[in-house]
Amino acid sequence: MISIIVPTYNERENLGELVDRISKALKDYEFEIIIVDDDSPDKTWEKARELAQRYPIKVIRRTKEKGLSSAIIRGFKEARGDVFVVMDADLQHPPEVIPELIKALENGADIAIGSRYVKGGRVKNWYWWRKLISKGAIMIGRVALPRIRNIRDPVSGFFAVRRNVIENVELNPVGFKILLEILIKGKYSKTIEVPYTFGLRRSGKSKLNQKQIFNYLRHLYRLMKWEGEIDRLIKFSIVGMSGIVVNQFFLWLFAKMLGRGVVNLMLANVVATEIAILNNFTWNDLWTFKDLKGKPLYKRLLNFHLAALTGAVVQWVVFGALVYLGVHYLMANLIGIGFSFVVRFLVNRHVTWG
Repeated sequence: MISIIVPTYNERENLGELVDRISKALKDYEFEIIIVDDDSPDKTWEKARELAQRYPIKVIRRTKEKGLSSAIIRGFKEARGDVFVVMDADLQHPPEVIPELIKALENGADIAIGSRYVKGGRVKNWYWWRKLISKGAIMIGRVALPRIRNIRDPVSGFFAVRRNVIENVELNPVGFKILLEILIKGKYSKTIEVPYTFGLRRSGKSKLNQKQIFNYLRHLYRLMKWEGEIDRLIKFSIVGMSGIVVNQFFLWLFAKMLGRGVVNLMLANVVATEIAILNNFTWNDLWTFKDLKGKPLYKRLLNFHLAALTGAVVQWVVFGALVYLGVHYLMANLIGIGFSFVVRFLVNRHVTWG
């Protein structure tokens, strides 16, 4: 059986058409529709109960809880199917695509994602800033959470998942991007993205607001912490600070041995920097990224040097740009170091030990 989980809030006007289209799309399947309504002022739950007299609908009216993700989790708990399909009630997720999601699962996927950003998918009539926010959120998520870096639309609200992917998995998302939670915590081996056109909202209001953007960033942080990426970032920072000590010590040592002429100091600086890089690589390899040694040692070492060079270039560019704009050189250098640190961590996380 297929369980279609539809969280609702003030979607009364859309519900009749949605249920009718779902029923037609799934005429060859056994299915149930679970409508989880957060006590909508427009009495969406009442309309759902009327429709339940003609369609296989289970209505859950929540009066004490609010929130899209928690509504979906409640739907999971009430569902009887082996496959769960999650979709919105605003008709932006076309029910006609549900059979394609199910077919993807039948062909071996554990999660099938309705995707706006694979070939064949698109978004209708979004303002440029809305597209920018969406693409920016996805980019940040893919960078922060390496497990989803090959998924084009990891924040989709339209997806199908096998029951066993989330069975006995504690889901506790912040905001409304529950797919992210499933992709990070779920038990699966294969995902497939199915293209679809994200349609126009017929009625009601968009869920996107400043609070949801903030909650998305909180959610990313929590998932990074759950995955161990925050601990990895802290370790990378500690190793980086040890590299500063090593660099300073050997610069002092070689300057003492070779003398303080300009040429000697330049040579001492190059050697001290290389020793610091080797120090950082060794500790990162043994500690920070000890569980990610898929590439040969020489490739990891080469990529680590390239990451250091990339970070140095970024620091230099940021420093030069800020000084040109009138920022004090010490502050400009500090900001440049910050950018360099982020770039080096990301390159090493995704390339050296990716």
